[in-house]
Amino acid sequence: MQVTPELYQDMQKQAVPRSNSKVNVLMAFLTGGTVCTIGQILFFAFQNLGFSQEQSMTWTSVTLVICSALLTGLGIYEKMAKHAGAGTLVPITGFANAIASSAIESKTEGYILGIGTKIFTIAGPVILYGTASSVIYGLLYYLIQRI
Repeated sequence: MQVTPELYQDMQKQAVPRSNSKVNVLMAFLTGGTVCTIGQILFFAFQNLGFSQEQSMTWTSVTLVICSALLTGLGIYEKMAKHAGAGTLVPITGFANAIASSAIESKTEGYILGIGTKIFTIAGPVILYGTASSVIYGLLYYLIQRI
């Protein structure tokens, strides 16, 4: 049987479930907003405990990363992502989830060759491009200031 592009598109349309974009966008917005609201509440709580603004921001980030990694390890983050969609991709919690997920998936391969190497599958490109772009930005900033 010869599969033509038109036949393939028809087969794909039948196989792919339809998604309700309005509901998906609303759930992503509500979930992402909830994560950000929790972060803001944590920030205010740390400030009320006497931390400076910088310390409060740091502890808020650390708390969100730890909570995200714990929820990933307990399997709750994945269940939440099924309903919330892109709302779980808020940068700090989504990144922590991605790193924790790759570590969990590779634990059967051992601590060194499994977790030790695979944990940076997601983090590696982010660290590389983040560092490279910050160097370029720093150089541009320096050159602009010299003019």
